Amino acid sequence: MILIVVKFPVKPEHAEQWPAIVADYTAATRAEPGNKWFEWSRSLDDPHEYVLVEAFEDDAAEAHVGSKHFATMRREWPQYLSATPRIISRQVEGEDWDRMGELQVD
Repeated sequence: MILIVVKFPVKPEHAEQWPAIVADYTAATRAEPGNKWFEWSRSLDDPHEYVLVEAFEDDAAEAHVGSKHFATMRREWPQYLSATPRIISRQVEGEDWDRMGELQVD
């Protein structure tokens, strides 16, 4: 599985609208064959930073990068960002989330 985490530094004037700005892209990506999850969170330390956690089957990420909605994102999103997003992208073992071994809830 390919696991990707991206930090998006959003301009302050667009931070509250960011979920609406990315809604169509989010829906299109979630509908792609091979997408495992695509989840946004807002940083607790920086209200202008959003964190995206996404995962794809091993052979699906290339199709995602070649999609029409990905091209639209590359063209339109820079106007909303204060800097280039930072990314970690790795191939990892597993197919889904595992239960945390260090903390168990009965």
